[in-house]
Amino acid sequence: MREIQLKDAKATLSAVVDQAVRGNPAIITRHGKKEAVVLSFDEYEKLLHIPSFGRLLASFPGNESDIPIRSGKPSRVVDL
Repeated sequence: MREIQLKDAKATLSAVVDQAVRGNPAIITRHGKKEAVVLSFDEYEKLLHIPSFGRLLASFPGNESDIPIRSGKPSRVVDL
């Protein structure tokens, strides 16, 4: 994904949008910091429909009895 400075994105916004629609999104930077992304609306909609891990768990189609019981073994010791 290409990076483009905000001032350049403003000056060439139409071209930046055209590139995003063609599948080439752009990262907009301000003072060297990544601030925003320009991507096609289709790509944006795809991202909206990606479920979170919590939603995936909540939508589990089985019964509670389908989930194996946790082992009674103590957890391992980890040095941090």
